[in-house]
Amino acid sequence: MLAAAPLAAQSAYVTNIGSNTVSVINTATNTVVATIPVGQFPVGVAVSPDGSKVYVGNQATNNVSVIATASNTVVATVPLGGAPLAVAASGSAAYVSTDSGTLSVIAAGSNAVVANFPVSPAVGMVLSPDQSKLYLTCGDNTIKTISTVTNAVINSVPIADLDYGIAVTPDGSKIYAALTTNNVVVFSTLSNSVIATIPVGSFPSGIAVTPDGSRVYVSNQDSNTVSVIATATNTVIATVPAGSRPVGVALSTDGTKVYVANSSSNNVSVISTATNTVIATIPAGNGPLALGVFIQSGFPFVPPPPTVPTLSEWATITLVLALGLIAVGALKRTQAA
Repeated sequence: MLAAAPLAAQSAYVTNIGSNTVSVINTATNTVVATIPVGQFPVGVAVSPDGSKVYVGNQATNNVSVIATASNTVVATVPLGGAPLAVAASGSAAYVSTDSGTLSVIAAGSNAVVANFPVSPAVGMVLSPDQSKLYLTCGDNTIKTISTVTNAVINSVPIADLDYGIAVTPDGSKIYAALTTNNVVVFSTLSNSVIATIPVGSFPSGIAVTPDGSRVYVSNQDSNTVSVIATATNTVIATVPAGSRPVGVALSTDGTKVYVANSSSNNVSVISTATNTVIATIPAGNGPLALGVFIQSGFPFVPPPPTVPTLSEWATITLVLALGLIAVGALKRTQAA
């Protein structure tokens, strides 16, 4: 049985680019319970898997605000070497891409940058459910896979017309990514290939997957709608009217509601996943964007499988053990002599 989600799971953290604030929405009551000042032009946002921290990328001040959800206050400001574009958070670190072509790794414990490595500027970013891989939609029109263990690019697949919306299914097998051609591409992480292309509305932006993996919600900025995709068939099964220029999309932790940040109408639409209709509209700050996972994920954490040595690695291990035994035997003979 999964443990109950902490209280922080009841909050949505919506970045407001025009107000330099984050609106905190209680998802049980659909009301704003706090407004937190952050840096200038906050865009990207990520809630840590345990719901204890929120990382906000401030594009004009080249830094990340770290919010403690227990107090809804900024507890650290982390400087970067460029403007932050996309943000993702694992249990041990936050990952931030910058316009300078750097991916920065911020340690959760120290709130300090512990690694920087070059990568094409990534406008979208999402972690695999087991947190072992980071998937990026990059400016060089590739989806890149990065190992969070080695911080190295382990795969790069060219896909034309990528934009910043990206999400992964709970089993980690598929990625849904927005294209500038008014489509969503479905990418298999098993075959590292595109397996479907789905027409949606105009200028698809934010993407989120339900915790059970059955549906994908896509905001369409120029259509003022949200497309609902059935993952079983990869077809649009509903189109839901939203506010003006919807951008960020996130599911409530229990998967019953979708929160959509409407950047031009300065509010957040709440969609019931049972009926695919808007059940509430919540005022936010000026220019809510909320690009990223701005509500604690309802995905269960699936640990990565244990590493099994390859045949060549087993051969090396056997050789080392054999040499060790020979050395011990020689030492004993010397001592006996």
